[in-house]
Amino acid sequence: MTDQIDAASADEPGFAGFDPAPAPQAAPGGAPTPYRVLARKYRPAHFGDLIGQEAMVRTLTNAFAAGRIPQAWMLTGVRGVGKTTTARILARALNFQTPDGQGGPTTDLSGFGIHCREIIEGRHIDVMEIDAASNNSVDNIRQINDAVRYAPVSARYKVYIVDEVHMLSTGAFNAFLKTLEEPPPHAKFIFATTEIRKVPITVLSRCQRFDLRRVEADVLVDHLAGICRAEGVDAEQEALAAVARAAEGSVRDSLSILDQAIAHAAGQITLDDIRSMLGLADRARVIDLFEAVMKGDIAAALGELRSQYDAGADPVVVLNDLAEFTHLVTRLKLVPEAVKDNSLAQAERVRGGDFAQRLSVRVLARTWQMLLKGIGEVKLADRPVMAAEMVLVRLAHAADLPTPDEALKMLRDGMGSAPAGNGNGAPRPPSGGGNTALAARPILASANPAPVAVARAVAAPAAIVASIEDVVALASQNREITLKIALERDIRLVRFEPGRIEFSLAEGASRTLAQDLSRRLKEWTNQTWMVAVVNEEGGATLREQAAAAKDQRESDAAAHPSVKAVLERFPGARIVDVRDPRAIAAAENAAAMPTEDEYLPDAEPLFDDAEPDFDGIDF
Repeated sequence: MTDQIDAASADEPGFAGFDPAPAPQAAPGGAPTPYRVLARKYRPAHFGDLIGQEAMVRTLTNAFAAGRIPQAWMLTGVRGVGKTTTARILARALNFQTPDGQGGPTTDLSGFGIHCREIIEGRHIDVMEIDAASNNSVDNIRQINDAVRYAPVSARYKVYIVDEVHMLSTGAFNAFLKTLEEPPPHAKFIFATTEIRKVPITVLSRCQRFDLRRVEADVLVDHLAGICRAEGVDAEQEALAAVARAAEGSVRDSLSILDQAIAHAAGQITLDDIRSMLGLADRARVIDLFEAVMKGDIAAALGELRSQYDAGADPVVVLNDLAEFTHLVTRLKLVPEAVKDNSLAQAERVRGGDFAQRLSVRVLARTWQMLLKGIGEVKLADRPVMAAEMVLVRLAHAADLPTPDEALKMLRDGMGSAPAGNGNGAPRPPSGGGNTALAARPILASANPAPVAVARAVAAPAAIVASIEDVVALASQNREITLKIALERDIRLVRFEPGRIEFSLAEGASRTLAQDLSRRLKEWTNQTWMVAVVNEEGGATLREQAAAAKDQRESDAAAHPSVKAVLERFPGARIVDVRDPRAIAAAENAAAMPTEDEYLPDAEPLFDDAEPDFDGIDF
């Protein structure tokens, strides 16, 4: 790497480890020499220059040292990790020969041989580079099969480098098989592909396969820093880290972005330059957005997104960065040593570690899944920023809801109400015998005094509660789903008066249900309620009433002449459900709220006071 960078300081750098090539003559008329992009200028010339591929280099070095050189290699990996470059270095290693005619196949390429320069530049007569995308027919492979029989002109081996080999047709692959399995001793094949699954297994079984890895971000940052020093360019460490993240492990992509950044900055490369050039969101602002969403602060989250959008950030990129930070927090929670990653910014280390301690894996996993679905929606939306805002609304709305497994656990334990955050944002202490799963769930509301709940309490008048049905509706409006279900399932009402409720408990009900209900009613109505469990026999539970109403609807439907005629016409038919279009329309106009059916799919609807219209029923 050092030798390569030293060579790059010349007007026209030579290959790594060797004297610079003489500067080419100016074009006629005094035109300047064409500029060479960084991806070509710093292309590795020997195995020591390859970064991030230590396993492959070690295997090849041992194979050449032991003389165990196969007839074909298959190089696979994402774009820009060095497949074609490795193929040229392999061709050079196979044909290495000193000017005095000595030498043999070797991976020690510390000096240039008589064939090396032409091979690296892609113009050696015995090293053929073939683009399979434009030479993918049987006729093209037939020409190779005919030419491979003849000995090389000047080198030791004839080397065929076939790039994007997966583009060959089925017939072309089949025509290649015999030559590939038993080639002449003087012929070697090197294949490169980004789509290894499209290569037939019959071809793969005849090759030694090497999977070139994505280059890790910290390695890529060090590589970019060395090139910046060689080019005399000042660059911030965080700016290079942003370039490495945008390249996604591709060396060529990172060098292309760096090339563009040097021209864009016209001096020192800063993180702001990279952001403005690539349309990236400010990393610190992404973390601020994450915090607002996790607090449930919808107004702050929407304001931050709109501010980033106005500054030029793409909504899809913002959500992708939000998902990436969610993944980082999850990783820091499960693997604390990941905080030492050099590619992380200081804000990511400090604040990411803090979030990792305060958020549970369940909450992070739910956020990740919602972001993945939301990113797809934003990509397809005509107005991406609006779609992104709706994704944030969903995330903030779900911030203080229990995860599905927590809700089910509370239901199994017979808990009367969900211990969501209290007025100060801290988890409520569990009542006696209640479930503590949600109370122990870390949330970020402690830094934000529940702005949505506070605004609702200030803007909304005191609720009017005149029946047990009103209490159930009030619990639903305040997202106390567990309490709502307990009211429907576990109480047998004895007496209901304003400010006083008496009931008996059904079997299996929570013993703290009365205290929980009294406390919630005081919060919702700003009045003190006396809620008591009595020994008198109460009426049917709301769920039993709903079941009885359902049976009655089905019985009335069966007695309807039209329905009776259908049942007689189709023996064995039965009524599955009775649906009232008016009740369905009313449900569609209700506020968006997790319903009992979402938590208990088998639960029956509670109320249906409208007279059923049997002419519109479904069977």
